[in-house]
Amino acid sequence: MKIGAFEVWPPVVLAPMAGVTNAPFRTLCREQGGGLYVSEMITTRALVERNAKTLAMIRFEPGERPRSVQLYGVDPTVVGRAVAMVAEEGLADHVDLNFGCPVPKVTRRGGGSALPYKRDLLRRILRAAVAASGTLPVTIKMRKGIDDDHLTYLDAGRIAAEEGVSAVALHARTAVQHYGGTADWDAIARLKDAVPQIPVLGNGDIWSADDAVRMMRRTGCDGVVVGRGCLGRPWLFRDLDDAFHGRSERARPTLGEVAATMRRHAELLVECFGSETHGVLDFRKHVGWYLKGFTVGADARRALATAPSLDVLREHLATLPADQPWPGEAADGPRGKSTPRDRVHLPDGWLDDPCDGTVSPEAELETSGG
Repeated sequence: MKIGAFEVWPPVVLAPMAGVTNAPFRTLCREQGGGLYVSEMITTRALVERNAKTLAMIRFEPGERPRSVQLYGVDPTVVGRAVAMVAEEGLADHVDLNFGCPVPKVTRRGGGSALPYKRDLLRRILRAAVAASGTLPVTIKMRKGIDDDHLTYLDAGRIAAEEGVSAVALHARTAVQHYGGTADWDAIARLKDAVPQIPVLGNGDIWSADDAVRMMRRTGCDGVVVGRGCLGRPWLFRDLDDAFHGRSERARPTLGEVAATMRRHAELLVECFGSETHGVLDFRKHVGWYLKGFTVGADARRALATAPSLDVLREHLATLPADQPWPGEAADGPRGKSTPRDRVHLPDGWLDDPCDGTVSPEAELETSGG
């Protein structure tokens, strides 16, 4: 799979996930296999205003190539300035634009998965981004639409291709589905048929390497985007590497091997943030994902998820039964929250006119991270 000048093999992309796909997690995943590993969501307004927290989030390891950053924005002018900043200051090698985030604080401002409904605004954003990108490839990630009555992905894909976007990724759910229900892989096939001139990547319900291979065979897509399936399971990228090279081996780590990865993950976070307290606190969200399916009592899980320091965390990890085997199906399947929403929070009157490209002054978020 080719994105701009970059050959991506295997054709696998780590989905940007707020609070997850920082440099430490990307390091753990990249060590397992090839692909493209994308940063957390960076807000364009915060970037152009040189917000200190946002600038710290654009952190890549020395050997991390290509460096991929995901930007979120609603104002074409601000998005253009942010992309120009990335290109001119060498902050990254590839820019992905977020049109898929379904969280209320984003959609109620008309951003994320709400934005492609405004076709003209989408086109202006993409045109500004591509014009400002220089030699950097620009890609987009989107959803099917707001809900089944307001599907936008085919129009959005065509607009992206017309405006010079290098690839499009489709999370085959609507915004109202959030992460619930089943991803509509047939929609990925329809998008590929609609925009055969650029790579189309599929996203949704890839819990194993075999799922990724099955998606590509069924839909004809050029690559896959892996999100929740790798939570607490960075070795999924080893499986994907093996699968796309025709190898049948699959990672089945023991609990001791998982504990070693957990310990290293926490240590990398502490190093990244320059604060043991910050790093250990940030690691807590990962504990349940790593232990999914293993026989670990509630007290032990609680102790790991509330450890106040690296030393205490290491002590608790050392008490886990290291020889407990990989639990198989109990560790596979959905990870993270999967409940659909009753509705999508949108700006007043958002659905009245899909051609209205007015941008509210309050549309741009001030902080990064989703």
